[in-house]
Amino acid sequence: MAAVTTSKKRKRDPGVSFALSDQPPTQLGPVLAGGPCHNPLANFPSVKPTKSTPFKCYRTQKKKSDNEEVPFAETPLLIAGETEAVDFYSSEETRRASVGSRYLVGVHNKRTGITTFQAAPLHILTHEVKALKGLQPAAVSTLQRLEARAALGETFGTKKAQQAIRAQERNKVDVSAMEGVADHLQEKEAKANADSTRLIPQYDADALNPSDAYPLHNMIPKPEWKALSISTYMAADNSASRIALLPFKRSNWINGHLSLIFASPSPNKTTVKILVYISAMMSFHKATFKKIDKTDIQQKLSAVPGVVVDGLLSRFTETPRGSMEAQKTSENETMLLTHMFALCLHVDDFATDTSVLAADLSMEPMKINILFKSLGCRVNKLTQSDLKRLGLPDAAGEVKRAILKTPLEFPKPHIRRRK
Repeated sequence: MAAVTTSKKRKRDPGVSFALSDQPPTQLGPVLAGGPCHNPLANFPSVKPTKSTPFKCYRTQKKKSDNEEVPFAETPLLIAGETEAVDFYSSEETRRASVGSRYLVGVHNKRTGITTFQAAPLHILTHEVKALKGLQPAAVSTLQRLEARAALGETFGTKKAQQAIRAQERNKVDVSAMEGVADHLQEKEAKANADSTRLIPQYDADALNPSDAYPLHNMIPKPEWKALSISTYMAADNSASRIALLPFKRSNWINGHLSLIFASPSPNKTTVKILVYISAMMSFHKATFKKIDKTDIQQKLSAVPGVVVDGLLSRFTETPRGSMEAQKTSENETMLLTHMFALCLHVDDFATDTSVLAADLSMEPMKINILFKSLGCRVNKLTQSDLKRLGLPDAAGEVKRAILKTPLEFPKPHIRRRK
């Protein structure tokens, strides 16, 4: 029987062909991203995010017009992502790395043998450790540099260099005599830093009159001031009717001042307007205590003009990057309260009974006093001259009040003295 032979034929390689993507150039597409190194396409040579780390793409410049169409690969973008410990984002190298080059991403289809190329922007990513944000490297003083240089010279220098170092040591100034000056400069630097980061309204440090220290429209922007109407308050027949119109009706401080103003034959309209705004701030404070629900806030402040509600939301809440939900941080909370208390000082002729406000806001009097002190107030009993100026009886002198004096004096920052 003849042997059966089988021949193995090689499968022909269908070959590879190339094509450009037929998607519109303005459509979102792939992005090339990597860490900084000699090869810009290398993936994260140091800190590397996990594969599950989400990245988002943000446009850094607004369109000049709705009809403007810019290819996706040429659109000014920012790529950002984060893990629990590290932030990743486009670095300044991105623009330099892309100059004079064009990058394409190829996708190969095994079935058709076609590799399709599509233009893609290049982004060089950098990273920042969240726990180290805000920390500045310790500055190296001239004295430290000289000491390090002297130590190197003593160890490795020639005899001539070592003699020069010893001569310099003999002529060195006694720095202990300068410790007082150094402490003064340290205090001055700490004060300047504290002044630039105070969570209070904009102020005039050179004001000679308390009414000029915190100008009214630094707390109530002019558009919001113009939008407030007090005509219904002026037309109301009694205190109960006026209180019913307020955004926040459970404030003894506001209700007492409102009754006192309308006891006068000619009520001060400016003060009434300030009281209505403070009432809106108190209602906003209560409505945002746990979470920010814009619909709920608008319902609770339905009697307040929309421009005022929007202004409070924009100035005293913030929206984290990559989120659509606003939130109120402790800094936002402090700013809201100090703006409110600066307005209270205007109403009280710059001597406010803080205990009543503490009860209205369900806060500890000590915390309220600290916030008034941050505005430059001193919490003391009124002197006889203060009582006379404010038209108050002698009995009012037993109550401690937050009193604003000029020129402004803020609490001194705590600094560590050098041992």
